[in-house]
Amino acid sequence: MAVLVFVACSEDDNNQSVVIQNPDIDKAYEYLDRGVGDSAFFAFNKAKDIYIEANDSLNAANCLINMAITQQDQGDYFGAQETGLQATDYLDKSDSSHHIYISTNYNNLGIATGKLSDFEKALTFYELALQFSTDSLYTSIYQNNMAICYQELKRYDKAIQIYADIYDSVKHNRKQFARVLSNLARTKWLAAPTYPAADELLTSLAIRQEENDKWGLHASYVHLTDYYANIRLDSALWYARKMYDTATEIKSPDDQVYALSKLIELSPEGKAKEYFRTYQSLTDSLHQARTAAKNQFALIRYEVEKNKADNLRLQNENAEKINRLTRQRFFIGSLVFLLILFVAGGRFWYKKRKQRLELEAQHKIKASQLKTSRKVHDVVANGIYRVMSEIENKEDIDREGILDKLEGVYHKSRDISYEAEESLPAELSYAQQVTELLTSFATADQKVLIVGNESQLWDHVNENIKTEIKHVLQELMVNMRKHSHTDQVVIRFGENEGKLKIYYKDNGVGTKNVHAQGNGLKNTGSRIKNLDGEIIFVSEPGNGLKIEIAIPIS
Repeated sequence: MAVLVFVACSEDDNNQSVVIQNPDIDKAYEYLDRGVGDSAFFAFNKAKDIYIEANDSLNAANCLINMAITQQDQGDYFGAQETGLQATDYLDKSDSSHHIYISTNYNNLGIATGKLSDFEKALTFYELALQFSTDSLYTSIYQNNMAICYQELKRYDKAIQIYADIYDSVKHNRKQFARVLSNLARTKWLAAPTYPAADELLTSLAIRQEENDKWGLHASYVHLTDYYANIRLDSALWYARKMYDTATEIKSPDDQVYALSKLIELSPEGKAKEYFRTYQSLTDSLHQARTAAKNQFALIRYEVEKNKADNLRLQNENAEKINRLTRQRFFIGSLVFLLILFVAGGRFWYKKRKQRLELEAQHKIKASQLKTSRKVHDVVANGIYRVMSEIENKEDIDREGILDKLEGVYHKSRDISYEAEESLPAELSYAQQVTELLTSFATADQKVLIVGNESQLWDHVNENIKTEIKHVLQELMVNMRKHSHTDQVVIRFGENEGKLKIYYKDNGVGTKNVHAQGNGLKNTGSRIKNLDGEIIFVSEPGNGLKIEIAIPIS
């Protein structure tokens, strides 16, 4: 797959780079110019660490991009992907000064991914490169790379459309025009083998010869070799030899291997064997070189990370020795302080609780006494006064009637005394117990709303079901308090078709897997099942939790 790689690197785009002294970056570019890939990679890696420590994210990203391009050039495609993706963490898509670096990085990710034959994913990277491209020349390069991916996927109509879109825009640049012209003709021929592509391919070849574009000439020889392979064998063989010579001149082992494969395919048997020996030797050497490059890059990173880790370990050990005694004293002092605070706080809480309970008891007694005194006043005192008034104002007194009235007042006073004895404490109804249970979980930030909890609802529910329901409600509220992060809970009770219905709803965080929260809700389900009831959980992240319970009671 014919592709173009370029390096977008500049130290002047980041203001911090003027201040930061980083001699490794100069070494990296020097090695890069000399074609010493492993040394350039090592220097870029060291320079990157200096930029990271100085919070210079742009130049750190630039180092990673150059490292990824170096790995891609050396055939370490997986390593290039890993390094390129790491670079994205240091680039800001909202900052226009970063866009040239972002587009370059995505283009290299597309190339490495395409080399691994994952053309669909490569297209995704090229689309991102186009999104952040700020230069028309680079844009045409990305579009060309996308078109080649579409060729590999045999989606020729897509490739042809891309070349047609950029055809006019590259006419002012002869190298780019020759590239687009040749690729467009090749794509049309691949889509329709009868398409006469020779004139366009030869026109592109002539332009590249005039421009002395060695890489472009190699691409033209590839296209012409493939075009003539089935219609004019001697021409195909001639262009294949030119392809091999050019690949050797530009020192591209991959292209030499491809050219040799074509020469083996097109040459007579005797000559093909000679080419095959060269092909086999070159393939073995290329495989060994790539394996060595991958190992070298991995070793460089390992050594750099190991040195960093060793330095950090030594620093930490020294700091630990200096601070160990201080930490121990601080820990012991904090522990003693917390213990004293806990004991004092516990005593204070116990004293306050005792006072509160005593005060509540006194209030209840006073309330009972007040109620009794009012009844004494309203019933006994008023009754006696009425009898006294009758005796005073009537001349003819009914002795028996007076005695009966006084006896009535006596019985009422006795009843009031019994009420006073039994009023504290009074047993709560089941509806009140449910309300007390649920509202005990309410806080200033979590409201608990109760609907339908009427006393008559529970009149024909047996005690066993009532007991289990209290356990179920408690489990639901405990689960709410632990997991839901809600600010409002609604519990509604009702009866329908001989079944007791309980509806629970909160507006908390929800979850995809309700039962993953713990044993509480599992126990709730088991309790309902033991009562021959049904329970339904409905929950999605961010949409709270809904629970519907139905228990037969008739």
